[in-house]
Amino acid sequence: MLSAKPWRWEMVIWFGVAQLVSLCLGLTLIGLLQKAGFAAFQTPGEPGAIVIGTLAFQGMTWVLIFIFLRLHQVNWRDAFGWHRAEFNRAWSPLVPVVIIFLPPAVLLVQYVSILTLTKMGWAPQTETAVLVLTGAKTWWLRIYLGVFTVIVAPVAEEFIFRGMLYPFVKQLGRPRLAWFGVSFLFALIHWDAAAFVALFLLALVLTWLYEKTDHLLAPIIAHAFFNAVNLILLCLFQNEMKPGPT
Repeated sequence: MLSAKPWRWEMVIWFGVAQLVSLCLGLTLIGLLQKAGFAAFQTPGEPGAIVIGTLAFQGMTWVLIFIFLRLHQVNWRDAFGWHRAEFNRAWSPLVPVVIIFLPPAVLLVQYVSILTLTKMGWAPQTETAVLVLTGAKTWWLRIYLGVFTVIVAPVAEEFIFRGMLYPFVKQLGRPRLAWFGVSFLFALIHWDAAAFVALFLLALVLTWLYEKTDHLLAPIIAHAFFNAVNLILLCLFQNEMKPGPT
């Protein structure tokens, strides 16, 4: 059973507005540098565009988390469950879910979604994130994207959707909206029609983990593991996953 969180509504709104402003500023900066003719910003897969784009959203989220927790007088260890005893408690129900169920189930749903959309005459485009990962040309950029995918993004996204929005909406007396609405939003922000149902399923499972363990570390580890599996598969089969000729 998830314990009550002290999140104040004005701080949740401030968090969302600050994120939106940061993202807009990052995209604006990329656009200006692109128009100025800098080679590192000409396409979404160029190093400059990747670094600014990721830092403007997930990177800035880390900064906002620090401020958000300080304003609520909650430390990181308590918010994320980074105590040894709590880590053991969070890990216990995590093993069968992550290793046995989550990656194959979500990937199967995504595969079925792609087949369905293709048969309907709507061939899904390769996701921008996949193009960026497969198009990385330098070793440092591959390392950066790997760290970002497995560590930075799971912590940032899990705090936003499971750690902050889910308990906030639930404590407003809307438990079903918290479960399904926040999971829907999580899938929607990835902006990928082919992966939408799979990401929605992923979000529901991650929410269940958080509700079951009452520790945000559990869905963070699950999310990180899932991203790592996808990253490994992408590296092994990147030629098959690149878009073919139109």
